[in-house]
Amino acid sequence: MSIYEPREDSFLLRKHVERIAKGEVLDVGTGSGILAEAASRNAEWVLATDISLSSLFFAKKGGVRAKNIAFLCSDLFSSIQNVLFDVIIFNPPYLPNDNNVRDIALDGGAEGYELIERFLKKAKFFLKSNGIILIVFSSLTKKDKVDWVIRREGYCYELLDKKKLDFEELYVYKINYLY
Repeated sequence: MSIYEPREDSFLLRKHVERIAKGEVLDVGTGSGILAEAASRNAEWVLATDISLSSLFFAKKGGVRAKNIAFLCSDLFSSIQNVLFDVIIFNPPYLPNDNNVRDIALDGGAEGYELIERFLKKAKFFLKSNGIILIVFSSLTKKDKVDWVIRREGYCYELLDKKKLDFEELYVYKINYLY
């Protein structure tokens, strides 16, 4: 499994994580760990998860030094029990399947949004009552479909940022669950 090296999407989301993260934070799909580390500066505690043991090893041994970060191998929320979070961070694999390039760090499903959809179905059960989700994704992910899934799952969202790249646009959303 590959480790997702931080790129424009990670840096764009990190800017908002540094400003918003507080309390107990979950970083789903931590990859290199830069978002967990950014969150740890203002959070009481951060749980950094990833489906890839090599990513967790890299994040833990490769530079993430904050003492208030714990690491856990988990496919989205599968290994998390009885914990609610103030903030959940997700820089998901969001690109549509490419049969020529099989990379779990990039592959968001057939159309690109399927992993985000799986995440949003479960995330609400791990949020405190005023908790928020910070997520980044691409126009290649079918933004209208992501917006629809957010509303269907009972959330509302605010566009915090966007960045135009050569072949895509990145979006950072702040998502709240409407209890």
